[in-house]
Amino acid sequence: MNVEDVVEWANNSIFDKTGENLTPLQEAILTGVWQRQKYPQIAKDFNCSQSHVKKEAAKLWEKLREELGEDLNKFNFRSKVEKKHRVDQASQSGHCLLQFDNVNIGGQFIQTIKDLQPRSRSTPDTPQNNAPERIIDLTDAPELIDYYDRASEESTLKQWILEAHTRLITIYGLSEIGKSAIALKLIEEIQTQFDYIIWKSLNNTPTLSTLQTELKQTFSQSQPTPLPTILEYFRTSRCLVILDDVQNLFQIGELAGQYLPGYEDYSKFFKQTATSSHQSCLILLSWEKSQEIAQLEAENRATQTLHLKGLGEKAREIFKEKGLTHEEKWSDLITLYQGHPSWLNIIASTILELFDGNVSPFLAEGNNIYLGDIEPLLETHLERLSESEKKVSHWLAHQNEPVDISQKPTDSQLSQSEIWQAIQSLARRGLVEKVQKEARSSRFQINPVFKEYIKSPSNPINKKQL
Repeated sequence: MNVEDVVEWANNSIFDKTGENLTPLQEAILTGVWQRQKYPQIAKDFNCSQSHVKKEAAKLWEKLREELGEDLNKFNFRSKVEKKHRVDQASQSGHCLLQFDNVNIGGQFIQTIKDLQPRSRSTPDTPQNNAPERIIDLTDAPELIDYYDRASEESTLKQWILEAHTRLITIYGLSEIGKSAIALKLIEEIQTQFDYIIWKSLNNTPTLSTLQTELKQTFSQSQPTPLPTILEYFRTSRCLVILDDVQNLFQIGELAGQYLPGYEDYSKFFKQTATSSHQSCLILLSWEKSQEIAQLEAENRATQTLHLKGLGEKAREIFKEKGLTHEEKWSDLITLYQGHPSWLNIIASTILELFDGNVSPFLAEGNNIYLGDIEPLLETHLERLSESEKKVSHWLAHQNEPVDISQKPTDSQLSQSEIWQAIQSLARRGLVEKVQKEARSSRFQINPVFKEYIKSPSNPINKKQL
């Protein structure tokens, strides 16, 4: 379908129900959303306010929900229309390929699709009525409110899953950096490639046995004969399982990725998923990368890790949506706060509150980093650190240049091995980065925003001595 077909279909659908045609602005909204534009850009192109675009869009989605489902919004509009088009084409040709129902749950949906044709992996003589239902269960998934373009990372993930058939993927990064958002966007793009898509949150720290029982309950909706293990489901069907908040399996006050007592069997499950032969994919979303994941990645091509970082210049979209001024200063703001979308949203709100949206006076003191409402988010990370990580963080925070860790501080209470181990753990939490100063010379520095917080006199870590 092209965008003209979409506009014509939407106009006919609304006219049949209301006797009214689409307004020019509603046509512009449909065109823009179909082309992956955001409301600020649509408003700019149409020469009207963003609030007016949002108001008209809300009316538009309400009119189209009878056709496309109660959970319709700007993020899933295109995929829903494309899916409806495929179904309509199949019905017209006399072959009903898909039957589906969407149920809105907590801003997301559970989608059950009965596929009456065999999967691409099935043999040609597989009876059509033996094909399993397609189940998409996003009950535990957060609501995707805003999504900022991460085309490069999306392309990498799709290549790993669809072409390289990677069995275990870890997406790790700081809290609220966008791990869940990119996973939800990925589902939207590749959902037709799987028999099952299941999202499970580990926020309440379920045991592995509890998690496996819940997964089997979902699998059993289209499998009349239960299978003995999750891996058997992974072998017999194409499954995409996302485990969110994996950091809750790890101990606080220890090096990154040390499992809580009684949760060590998760490590075995992850390793089995990576090393066993099957056609499925398990995605882990976490604040930190565990030691065994690093080992599996080094040993096994079916394991990949994506360290999700800031948005870079794409974060300018946040400032457009907030209506900030002094656009020439936006890049400085992005650099200062590492392109972190949540931090930038908080700071943008602060600039609106204190400076009426004017960026220049906020940046008047140069590279000084104002933390404000970001501090609680930083503290949740720092309170997880081991004692050696706290000492090394304090040391790094008080260095003016990236550090050559082959040079042990003369007054250090830690051994060289302990310092290296702490640096490695901090890097696996996304708090420390390696900087390539010259050929074959690597140095390390702490995230500048965390550096500012650690140096604050009120922060307890500042009292720790290396």
